[in-house]
Amino acid sequence: MQKLKVLVVATSVMMRRQISNLIAEDSIIEVIGAARNASEAVSMVQELRPDVVTIDIEVPELNSLVVLSSIMSQRPTPILILSSGTKDGITATITGLQNGAVDFISKPTQSHGPDLSQIRDELIFKIKQVAQIPLRTLILNNITVSKVIAGQQVDDSSNTGCMEEVDQIVAIGCGVGGPKALEIVISSLPANFPYPLLIVQHMPSKYTKVLAERLNRFSSVRVLEAKDDQLVLGGTAYIAPGNCHMTVVQQGQACKIKLHRKALVNGNRPSIDVLFKSISGLKSLKQHLILMTGMGNDGARGMFYARQAGARSTLVESQETSIVNEMPEAALALGCVDHVVPSHLLASKIMEVTGELANKFDK
Repeated sequence: MQKLKVLVVATSVMMRRQISNLIAEDSIIEVIGAARNASEAVSMVQELRPDVVTIDIEVPELNSLVVLSSIMSQRPTPILILSSGTKDGITATITGLQNGAVDFISKPTQSHGPDLSQIRDELIFKIKQVAQIPLRTLILNNITVSKVIAGQQVDDSSNTGCMEEVDQIVAIGCGVGGPKALEIVISSLPANFPYPLLIVQHMPSKYTKVLAERLNRFSSVRVLEAKDDQLVLGGTAYIAPGNCHMTVVQQGQACKIKLHRKALVNGNRPSIDVLFKSISGLKSLKQHLILMTGMGNDGARGMFYARQAGARSTLVESQETSIVNEMPEAALALGCVDHVVPSHLLASKIMEVTGELANKFDK
């Protein structure tokens, strides 16, 4: 069997050695090089042509975003981030995911330095997983230039969703590859989009808050990390907090968010199935469910139940843009999908199924 070639990028000699030694324990992984800074990393990607690049992204001297954008523009390669749980590390990780990286792993936090042996199995598993991403999919996902890199920012006054009584609701679920896919979709919706969007992104706590803040900054609709008992307003996207399931309940003409930490579902908390099944109970609302890139089958069964209960539309991201297509495929296998759409066309499809596209042209 041909070995997977991995390039390790980290400023610290100890970190480069520790990462290299850990992943080299697997018989089908070969560490072909270790770069200590941005220029070395970009040069070695061109010269050695690795299958996967791992980047210790928090180190300021590395200028990781330069590495990401340069690699994705010059020789697109699956990039896996090693992230710390510090504020700077989380922010850099979310930015990296929106600008080329496909997944991340949280490093253990210890006062004397992280012991990466704790994440050895996850690291090796994710290297093997991201190595399977087709080159065409990587390229398609990076054609849409990130507004973070482009320096574009939406005026805060434009994303102030405030409609309390709505007759439609949109629910979105995604996993690996989701932060970039969400950026493509949410930032493409107009400021006057009148319906709420409820979003589950498989991600640890702390990371979802930063994701919501960054999406809010570069989107016309308002984006928030959801809170328990929060009123659901039109023109607003709510992201489930990491380590919390999110549900929606109807109270009179209004809806409220309910969060809880019951058992994992499909190995996840938050779970897309939990959200979708909750949405299916909102009988007075037209429901639109969307399942995007992600590993496993979370969301497929919930979409099936919602479709059976009368959901107005069900959509999945197409294979051509899904970084990992397992979740959309699981829904397709259940026969509960109305539309298969690439990520860059999902916003216009949302406008179409909710009737907003027709309204736009009627005005």
